[in-house]
Amino acid sequence: MPTMWLSDSQKIGVAFCSGGGFFLIGGVLLFFDRAMLAMGNILFLIGLTIIIGPQKTLLFFARKQKAKGTAAFFGGLTLILLRWPLIGFLVELYGIMVLFGDFLGTIASFARNIPVVGPYIGMAVDRMPGVGGASRRNAELPV
Repeated sequence: MPTMWLSDSQKIGVAFCSGGGFFLIGGVLLFFDRAMLAMGNILFLIGLTIIIGPQKTLLFFARKQKAKGTAAFFGGLTLILLRWPLIGFLVELYGIMVLFGDFLGTIASFARNIPVVGPYIGMAVDRMPGVGGASRRNAELPV
């Protein structure tokens, strides 16, 4: 019998994060719908907390190296809630890039293995500076 990689609670966390991603995409497609963007952010934060635990989540956002990204992420969320969804989303997107930019190489290597579209994703990623794995600004993992 194969071993499972994720516990049941972590699977629930992945479902919350996925739902958050779908709500964020839907909010952008619906011309920066404030309610959908806010729901996507809340679901993402809940999912992240379930996956890695509350203490590691707080430690991840409180790291000195990620202070600018944390401020931008939560500032963007605040702007979305204050009825500035476009500006809030752009500020939040910057925060996400700072916070999770180190994982883009891992995500890109996973995306290369997707059938049919994987090679095209690989070609696009190879053209992006710093994503293909050539440079790592913060080599340590947050958890």
